[in-house]
Amino acid sequence: MSQESPLSEPVIYHGKKFIVLSDWDGTITTQDSNDFVTDTFGMGRSDRVLLNQRIRKGEDNFRDGFRKMIVSVNENGKEEGKVTHTFEFCKNAVAENIKVDDTFKGFYEFCDMNDIPVVIVSSGMEPIIRAVLNKYLASLDGIQIISNEVKTYDDGSWDIQYRHPESGFGHDKSKAIAPYRNMDPAPIVFFFGDGVSDLSAARGATCLFVKFKPNGENELMEYCIINKIKHRLFQSFEEAQGVIKLIIFAKTEEERQNIIAREWPEVA
Repeated sequence: MSQESPLSEPVIYHGKKFIVLSDWDGTITTQDSNDFVTDTFGMGRSDRVLLNQRIRKGEDNFRDGFRKMIVSVNENGKEEGKVTHTFEFCKNAVAENIKVDDTFKGFYEFCDMNDIPVVIVSSGMEPIIRAVLNKYLASLDGIQIISNEVKTYDDGSWDIQYRHPESGFGHDKSKAIAPYRNMDPAPIVFFFGDGVSDLSAARGATCLFVKFKPNGENELMEYCIINKIKHRLFQSFEEAQGVIKLIIFAKTEEERQNIIAREWPEVA
């Protein structure tokens, strides 16, 4: 039986030639806040990495895997049966420790000047995203965020409220892309991601940018290679902006498509 989410439907931008949809954690931020909380206060990095690998291989799904991580944070912080790793505690820890890509603000302003909407599409929880956004990018407080929410309880415990609880992704990011791909004419959709929460969006974007992680946790890149999904690696939004500039300022549609074909070649 399908479960209905009480979360509001996102705003759809009509009449645009281009749109940017971006993951938040580990893509706009320099470190995944959910990974940080799990590694620091929950099951630890080694167990979390193993769980992410199971998700990428299809042996587990993101919805259930992420919930296991949250449970571990709740349980690991109990003292005499009382939860000490409350949501507020974790949110504050994230705001103190997680930073953003320092080129994202310039990228956002470039998109805004060229009538390209930018939407954050996250499998995290909006209050945590807002805590980091307000600290580093307060001027972007009006940016649309499509994400999950959080439920807190009187005993201090907390849980995630999924946008799409019926989906194994918890938040199926392909549903954020679908309205744009179904338009006629359809805009070019640039999607930015890095990890297992972005697998559902990988096939839907016109142009998929995959954040390369020097720490070796490149689940989305590995998924794209295995499944032969065209993607372009990037390490900063400044780098990506240069590529997007070529596309949006192309003189003809043929030139634009040639640039896309060159920058997003078939995966051997």
